Amino acid sequence: MKFATYRYHGRTQGTQASRHPAPDDRRRQRPAGRPRPVPHKTRATLHGNVFMTQPKTISLAIDGPIATITLERPERRNSVNAQLTRELSAAVQACEANPQVAVTILTGSGSSFCAGMDLAAFADGETEAILHGKGRFAGFVGVRRTKPVIAAVNGPAMAGGFELVLACDMAVAADTAIFGLPEAKRGLIAGAGGVFRLANRLPIALVNEIILIGAPIDAARACALGLINRVVPAADVMATARDMAGKVAASAPMSVALGLDLARSAASGDESALWSLNDDYLNRTTGSKDAQEGARAFLEKRPPAWRGE
Repeated sequence: MKFATYRYHGRTQGTQASRHPAPDDRRRQRPAGRPRPVPHKTRATLHGNVFMTQPKTISLAIDGPIATITLERPERRNSVNAQLTRELSAAVQACEANPQVAVTILTGSGSSFCAGMDLAAFADGETEAILHGKGRFAGFVGVRRTKPVIAAVNGPAMAGGFELVLACDMAVAADTAIFGLPEAKRGLIAGAGGVFRLANRLPIALVNEIILIGAPIDAARACALGLINRVVPAADVMATARDMAGKVAASAPMSVALGLDLARSAASGDESALWSLNDDYLNRTTGSKDAQEGARAFLEKRPPAWRGE
């Protein structure tokens, strides 16, 4: 089965319509309806007088009605910086706009799903772009989608990585995966919807344990708590996610979209008030001295010295 692979760098690629060639046009014609792959590119930025390139941070592959978005920063455990935020937002919007796509799988490359916000990027001043741009954190957690997204959790999903999972509609996890919200240990809060989405699904005592202590839970416990759908061997994560996606794609698109919206509304009600409170507390913590200390301590591999301000 053939894939059309897309690379996103601030723009999306649509479907190319076929044209009848002139008699002397010997160029190979692309069949009608087949998406044109975007060539592999890098983003050029100027550092002093030297142009540097930034490799892609996500990839998008479309196979029939199933799209797969892969986070491509394995050397940083797929942590989220401003560039990944822009590219993930573009890919999600492309899937929403593409009538061929019925369902999307979100996964990570390497041994991690996602380690959350890149604290080095946070320390470098990318906070606004990562947390408060279109779609909120990673350009994803606040997007109102009409098509389901299945998380294929290939490894640890910590902090914002766990919040990405909670923002998805279903999840398959490797038996080696772990989940957690350790933000309080960094002088932050889980401000990408994680706190109120957990509170909608779990008893408050369990929510408090997860967000205040910050200890991770394993995939088996996450499944028992109803936070994910399946736990499988790591080698079977993508196959299981694709099997689920194929069954979703076999259903009527309007029924899927309306059923998804109704289920979300019943589970969470009106999230606007919760997002408002979330944003207030998030801004208070990200702008605090403790948040800066937490990031420095993490990067310097030492215990933080909290000041309560």
